[in-house]
Amino acid sequence: MSGDLISFRLLYVAAKEPGQKLWKSDHELWRQGAAMASVPIEFSAHDAPAAAAALRKGGIDICVMDAALPQEERAVVIKAVSEAQPPPFTIEASAQRAPGVDGAESAAFPPANAADVRKLVDACVRAKIPNRVLIVDDSSTMRGIVRKILIASRFSLDVHEVSEGEAAVEQLRTGNFGLVFLDYNMPGLNGFETLAMIKRDNPNMAVVMITSALDDALADRAHEAGVTAFLKKPFYPSDIDEILAHHYGLHAPPE
Repeated sequence: MSGDLISFRLLYVAAKEPGQKLWKSDHELWRQGAAMASVPIEFSAHDAPAAAAALRKGGIDICVMDAALPQEERAVVIKAVSEAQPPPFTIEASAQRAPGVDGAESAAFPPANAADVRKLVDACVRAKIPNRVLIVDDSSTMRGIVRKILIASRFSLDVHEVSEGEAAVEQLRTGNFGLVFLDYNMPGLNGFETLAMIKRDNPNMAVVMITSALDDALADRAHEAGVTAFLKKPFYPSDIDEILAHHYGLHAPPE
């Protein structure tokens, strides 16, 4: 993690039991898991109205919604999340995908134990820290388009670019990058040749291959070569967000 990062604020939005007390079992599990995270986490648990007020004040980094939250209370929280600036990463602690939370992440399977909670919290922390990404494309116009799309993502990205494969390999040797967006069709070293060199030096480097060709065989070959994802031009910030959510471990379960 970053040495400049001091702490994160996690808000658990809890349902109430019939006696109007917050359910303890789930939010205590999240409290325990947050205490195990890789950075200090300031944890708080509130019912929906108090949680919405806290979200409106700002400063919440992670918002977790109880699976037992009634629909009308959930709607109040989702509205507060969508209006928060900057929006927190939002996890719905259920196996159902959270629909349409603008500017936030969607859902996760309910964690079985505190260790699962810690993994989710650490994934949110990693996503909040600016991630250095490298665009590799021989077209300056396309690099500019990809840069704009990446900057429009809800994730924090520090974007760099090069025009060809050898320069990419050199940049990756000297810089601390977390993700590469690599064009398939380039003069000199093409996408697959560049990918092979990247993987030789950095076997765990996440690489997203980009192409204008709609070719299932090409996509299959790219995945076999170790790409994280395969993007067909044109693509949009939502496509990048989906890839990054999977990359960080914040993806929702299949429906």
